[in-house]
Amino acid sequence: MPGTNVTCDIAADVRLPTRYAGYSGPVVPSGGVVARILEEVYELCRSDTSGTLADYIPELAAVQPDSFGICLATADGRVYGSGDLDTAFTIQSISKPFTYALALADRGPAAVAERIDVEPSGEPFFEISLDPTTQRPRNPMINAGAIAAAALVDGADAADRFARIRRSYSRFAGRQLSMNEAVYASESRTGYRNRAIAYLLRGAGIVDGDPDEAVDRYFRQCSIDVTVRDLAVMAATLANNGTNPLTRERALSRPLVEQVLSVMTTCGMYDSAGDWVTTVGLPAKSGVGGGILAVLPGQIGIAVYSPRLDAHGSSVRGVKACRELSNRLGLHFLHVTRAAHTAIRAAYSVAEAPSRLRRDADEMEVLHEFGDLARIFELHGDLLFAGAESAVRAVEDTPGRLEALVLDLREVGDVSPVAIRMLDDLEAELAAAGCRVALVDPDAKLGHLVSSLDPKDPRGRVFIDRDSATEWCEEIILDRHRPPGQACPAALSLDEHPALADLPDDERARLAKEFETRTLARGELIVARDSPRSGLFLILDGRVRFTFTDRDNRRHRLITLTPGLSFGETSMLANVPFANDVHAETTVRLAVLSPDRFDALTAQAPEAKLALLQRLAATAYTQADAALRSVATHPSL
Repeated sequence: MPGTNVTCDIAADVRLPTRYAGYSGPVVPSGGVVARILEEVYELCRSDTSGTLADYIPELAAVQPDSFGICLATADGRVYGSGDLDTAFTIQSISKPFTYALALADRGPAAVAERIDVEPSGEPFFEISLDPTTQRPRNPMINAGAIAAAALVDGADAADRFARIRRSYSRFAGRQLSMNEAVYASESRTGYRNRAIAYLLRGAGIVDGDPDEAVDRYFRQCSIDVTVRDLAVMAATLANNGTNPLTRERALSRPLVEQVLSVMTTCGMYDSAGDWVTTVGLPAKSGVGGGILAVLPGQIGIAVYSPRLDAHGSSVRGVKACRELSNRLGLHFLHVTRAAHTAIRAAYSVAEAPSRLRRDADEMEVLHEFGDLARIFELHGDLLFAGAESAVRAVEDTPGRLEALVLDLREVGDVSPVAIRMLDDLEAELAAAGCRVALVDPDAKLGHLVSSLDPKDPRGRVFIDRDSATEWCEEIILDRHRPPGQACPAALSLDEHPALADLPDDERARLAKEFETRTLARGELIVARDSPRSGLFLILDGRVRFTFTDRDNRRHRLITLTPGLSFGETSMLANVPFANDVHAETTVRLAVLSPDRFDALTAQAPEAKLALLQRLAATAYTQADAALRSVATHPSL
C-alpha cells in the first residue's frame, strides 16, 4: 500500500474556523469541578523538585527549571488546565508518534513495517542498536525508529518534507506551530549519537537516501515549539479518532490512530513502559524537553510540562501528575468497560416539560415565564470520568442562573468514585449559589440514602421518579416568583366549581342538590382500576392522583388533579371501567354525582344535564390535552 497519502497532507497551511482564531486565549475555565481537581494535582506535584534538566542539548539546560503546567482536553473540545499553560518548549521525542503517523499515511502500514518494528526495546531511547534478528529499529518511539520514520515522509525535497511534518503537527494542535531555531542549532551541533544511528540505518538499508538529511529532519521536528495546551489538544485529537476537537479538521484516519496508540501503549515510555502501563494505564509519550502526552481513547488527552527529568528521560512531575490523575479520575484504559462519551441523555426546563400536576391558569403563567430557571438533566450509560465531566460541564454551562436542578440517574450503569465526587462537588457549588438540587436516584447510586429537606444542604432531595422531582422544581419557582397577593389554589364550594359556576342560577341550584359531599384521607383509594362507572367526581379541595405501576413494580403518577377539576365522566358516559387507580394525594373533599342520579337527570332535568355535560366536555378536553403533552414529553418515567 505504498503511496497511500490519505489523511495527513491536506492543505498547505492550517486554517482555523473563526471561532477558534483566538485559541491561544482563554479556552481553559477558571473554575468548576474538573478545574479544581487539576489544581489539587498541580499543588500536590509542584513541591517535587527532584530530577535534572537535559544537558546533552545545551539549549535545553537553559530553560526555567521550575516551569510546570497541567492541561486536560476532552474529545469534544473542552480544555482545562493549571499552571504554565502558555510557556513554549520544544516537543522533542513527543514528536515521534506524529511523524510515525505521517509515515504510515504516506507509505501505508505494510511498507512502514518493513522498515520499523513495533516491539518494546527495553533499552534507553538513544541506544545505537537494531533488532539482531530483523535488523530493523525495534519501534518508532526510540531514536532509531524515529529517524527511520522521518526518512519515510514524502515530499519534493528536504524543505518540503519538513514543511509537511510541521503542517501535520499543526493540524493536531489546531494552530500554526513553528520551529525553535536556537534549539535546532544546538541539537545539530551536538547530535553525534543520532548521526551515528542514522548511518547505522543507512548501512542496514532502512534509510534509502542521505542519512544526514534524515537526521537533520529529525532534529528539526524535535525543535518545534509547543505549549502544554497544544500537547493536550494533540492528545485529544488522537483520543477523538484523529479529528481535532476544536477545529473539526481530520489529522489522521481512525485505523492509523489505532496503530499509533497501540505503539505508544507498549513503547512510548521507553524502558519504563511496563511500569507506566500498570500504574497509569494510558498510551503516552514523553520528551526530554519536559513534556508528557497521554491519551484515553474516545475520552480525553492529557499533557504535562515540567523540565526536570528522571533517569528514563521523562518529566518527574509529569509522571507523578499523570499517575495521580489516572488514579483520581479512574483513567486506566482497562477500567473503561463501555464507551463513555456524553452522559447527557436529555436536558430541558420545567417550562418545556411540566409535571403531571394540573395547575390553574395563574400558576401556569408563572411557570411559563420563569420555568427556564429550573432544569432537568437525564443521565445514562456508565458514569466514569468523561461522562461525569460532560454532565458537570453541561450544568455549569447552562446560560443564565439556575434556581432548581434535577439530575435523573435511573438509566446510569456503573458510577465511578470520581464521578460521585464530581457530582457531590457540583451539588455543593450550586447550593452555595442558591440553587436547590435534587436527584432521581431510587437505587442510591450516588450514596444519598436520606432526602434532605434543608434548602442549604448540598445533598439535596432524592426522588424515586422524575415527575415528582419536576413538581418539586415547580414549587420552588412558584414560591420565588408568584406575584404578591396571588394565593395558592384555594378550596371551592360546589357552587364555585367550574362545572357549575357559569350555569344559570336555577340550573346550578337544581344540579347541586344531586351531589353528595365526601371527604377522604390522604392515601385513601377513591376508585380502583377496572371499577365500573362509579360516579362523576368534582374536586372541591385537595389533590387527586391517578397512578400506574412500572416494570419494576413501582407506582408512578399519571396525573394529579387539583380543585376545580373533575374525573369519572368518561366512565359514566361510555360505560367503561376506570383505567387507573385513583387515590387521595392529600386530604380530599369531593362532590359526587352517583350513576343513578346522573342517569335520572335525563328525564328529570335534561336541560341542566346537557349544560353540565358541555362544561365537563370542555374541561375534559383540556385535561386530556395536557396529559398527552406531558406523556409525550416524558416517554420514560
